[in-house]
Amino acid sequence: MTTETFEFQVEARQLLQLMIHSVYSNKDVFLRELVSNASDALDKLRLEKLRDDALDADVSDLHIEIDVDRQARTLTVRDNGIGMSYEEVGQLIGTIAKSGTATLLKELREAQDAAGAEGLIGQFGVGFYSGFMVADEVTLVTRRAGEGQGTRWSSRGEATYTLERVDDAPQGTSVTLHLKPADPENQLHDYTSEWKIREIVKRYSDFITWPIRMVPETGDGEDAPEPQTLNSMKALWARSREEVSDDEYHELYKHISHDWREPLETIRLQAEGTFEYQALLFIPSHAPHDLFTRDFKRGVQLYVKRVFIMDDCEALLPPYLRFVKGVVDAQDLSLNVSREILQQDRHIRMMQRRLTKKVLSTVKEIMTKDAERYATLWREFGTVLKEGLVTDSDNRDALLAVASFATTHGEEPTTLAQYVERMKDGQEDIYYLTGESRQSIENSPHMEAFRAKGIEVLLLTDAVDEVWVDAVGEYEGKKLRSVAKGEIDLDAEGTEKAGEEREKQTEEYSGLLGWMREQLDEEIKEVRLSTRLTVSPACVVSDAHDLTPALENMYRAMGQEVPRTKRILELNPGHPLVKGLNQAYQERADRTELAESAELLHTLAVLAEGGQPKDPAKFVKLVADRLERTL
Repeated sequence: MTTETFEFQVEARQLLQLMIHSVYSNKDVFLRELVSNASDALDKLRLEKLRDDALDADVSDLHIEIDVDRQARTLTVRDNGIGMSYEEVGQLIGTIAKSGTATLLKELREAQDAAGAEGLIGQFGVGFYSGFMVADEVTLVTRRAGEGQGTRWSSRGEATYTLERVDDAPQGTSVTLHLKPADPENQLHDYTSEWKIREIVKRYSDFITWPIRMVPETGDGEDAPEPQTLNSMKALWARSREEVSDDEYHELYKHISHDWREPLETIRLQAEGTFEYQALLFIPSHAPHDLFTRDFKRGVQLYVKRVFIMDDCEALLPPYLRFVKGVVDAQDLSLNVSREILQQDRHIRMMQRRLTKKVLSTVKEIMTKDAERYATLWREFGTVLKEGLVTDSDNRDALLAVASFATTHGEEPTTLAQYVERMKDGQEDIYYLTGESRQSIENSPHMEAFRAKGIEVLLLTDAVDEVWVDAVGEYEGKKLRSVAKGEIDLDAEGTEKAGEEREKQTEEYSGLLGWMREQLDEEIKEVRLSTRLTVSPACVVSDAHDLTPALENMYRAMGQEVPRTKRILELNPGHPLVKGLNQAYQERADRTELAESAELLHTLAVLAEGGQPKDPAKFVKLVADRLERTL
């Protein structure tokens, strides 16, 4: 057979060098990774055989086998699972097609300690490469189930790898590591030692549902013994709480999530009655790098009577809980259930409702009992949980109860319940403002009157905030109200007196307001005096029921055409610039220059809230001309 030589993808080559020259203290992770890959291959073969009984594949004794040759210093991990075709080997081993490779490499290089670096190895689906931490050369032989020809892949972890078609490959995949020379001073990393292999399998892979076998070592002249199974193969979710340690739960989480940090929380659920199922769910301690990408794989593993059915069962949890990992084992579903059937299945919908409520009640429990862990959870997953405020009206109250937000009250986030407790006498609404950052919101002119009167405002900086506040509308009878929409009246001196003062000012400025409305007709629908400004000369606001510019842009980015909404320009009647403009208007000053001043004032208001001038070049010219006249 012809052997072909290929070059590694650039990212793969960089990753290999990191693995080869690694100084990670815990090199044992390589075996955990290879066993995990083998387990996945066995799951996939059993599932494919269930769906296609005509598949020419032997599933009578699916297992993982570990073989050690002390003399040759090789370690082989072998499975008789789904295997790979020639093309798949080139795609899956020669390149790293998974998104986030650049992030992985950056984090590996910048990891502050060895433990932190080790924790990244399995996270991006590149665990196979960890074999190069302990091996000078890696050889892979594989044959896809149902195909007649196999493939051999080999590399020394340098710039190239070789591919060769072979005729005598058994079904499945075997990975042989040609181990680096032994270190006499460090027997803890002797991967030709039987006790070391047993110890790693017991620690990391005891729960795997397939037998992991190894032939025990023998002395000279002894008959070759039968292979021994190294793992218990007991499903953790089927065992009582007393039988399972936290470490075992954590290893299962790492196995199914490819996240080698410990989870933030473990959730167990057992439902009995007319429809029985068991669930073992995990809340991660940090958000995955691709949580908000289109290709993010969400959902938990689905088993039926301990038989693996699918990896990412999206129907079991709503999209806003897509960060939750785990296993659900149902007793009464069909073994050949499809994703399409799952979407319509009554039992699945019932399970989703129960699992969702269980996760949210666990979040509430963490919030109540452990402020530090809650702060971690909300920092990592608060943005995605808030999506549920829009999409899940049934659980909206539960989500509002665990949500927290930045606020002008202090640096620490606040819950809506805490906000309501601090509301001033006579305050009827919960005020908020959305923006790109806390700093930009706090510096917004819309905040001036609230700051002056000491009224607390929620500072909302996530894109989803623009949507959920409209969907929710109120909390405990208190309306959620944007400080940048509609008319705001915070005058504490009494409605009658305040009204008289406004009437007087409106009459004084009526001519200017009407004239500016005509001059700026293409940009705004109204010019009025402001009750929310104390320092700035002007601001732009949206009408009470209009879409904000940010929300308009969001819809357009999603491909939805929405009409452009004209906004309202508010003027601060106490500002010298506005007073001077009104005086110039009343004195019939040059209308061309006055129109330029009105345009400048409007553009300054747009800039103050983070917007962009409609015609930047014209704005720059107007400013430059004005500056020139003052010199």
